[in-house]
Amino acid sequence: MSSDLNPTGDPRPRVGLLGTGPWAHRTHAPALAAHPGSDFVGVWGRRPEAAAELARAYDVKVYEDPDELFAECDAVAFALPPDVQAPLAVRAAAAGCHLLLDKPVATTVEDARAVAGAAARHGVASVVFLTLRFAEPTAGWVAEQAGRSGWFTAAAHWLGAVFPPDGTPSAYAASPWRKAKGGLWDVGPHALSVLIPVLGDVTEVSATRGPSDVVQLALRHASGAASAAVLSLGAPRAAAGVGLELRGAEGVHVMPGWSDVPGAYGRALDALLTAARTGVPDPRGAEFGARLTEILAEAEAQLPG
Repeated sequence: MSSDLNPTGDPRPRVGLLGTGPWAHRTHAPALAAHPGSDFVGVWGRRPEAAAELARAYDVKVYEDPDELFAECDAVAFALPPDVQAPLAVRAAAAGCHLLLDKPVATTVEDARAVAGAAARHGVASVVFLTLRFAEPTAGWVAEQAGRSGWFTAAAHWLGAVFPPDGTPSAYAASPWRKAKGGLWDVGPHALSVLIPVLGDVTEVSATRGPSDVVQLALRHASGAASAAVLSLGAPRAAAGVGLELRGAEGVHVMPGWSDVPGAYGRALDALLTAARTGVPDPRGAEFGARLTEILAEAEAQLPG
């Protein structure tokens, strides 16, 4: 992290935001502005007028060039489609910026590995914002279950109504990449982000399609446990919901609900700044993000076109 003070003389690390969509408005920008340990300094977006609007709302600088933002920031937060995020993250790492990434890091293994490699090569910290790993009480629940042994199986479902067949699409329905890639890529990282730390890395994956964009995953883990995940963004509104259940020698454990996503994003930024300060990589960093992309790409390759 740069040791230089920002132009106001504030010693806090300077953080810039890339992206101007609904996620940036609802989560990223409010969390960055409220974070007491950093200074939210500016916004870049692919639509200059949207970037200017968001920058005005938080009284920060609007950048016309992402490289200019990188040059003036210690860390950057991404609220961009994955395959726009990945090459910009590589450039940001080369400029010495720590990376607060969105999931998935990329939708190709090559691009995801490029991000992880750039972070390692340039010695910058990285964290992927995986909601369940930072929101409470889910984050604490995951840590508790990871400390148990004797797991036998798990079942997860993340059924979103972003593109419901029976109602108005959500605010995120205007996202072309979500429409193209579906629940496997948008919510699959969330399910895997819980299953892997508890049950171990995925050693085998098989995937089948269901109705709409439903993808069903059958997974085998390094611990020997088996798990299943059902993923969709096109569920009927009455069927939408999220759940995860673990079963093993110590009983049945059900993941609790969560709220306050901006607060969770603030904790992700805390984790990034801690990794930057200590030099100890966060387990939810770009390397983990690349591993998630590898698993999802293997699953996608098994699905009919």
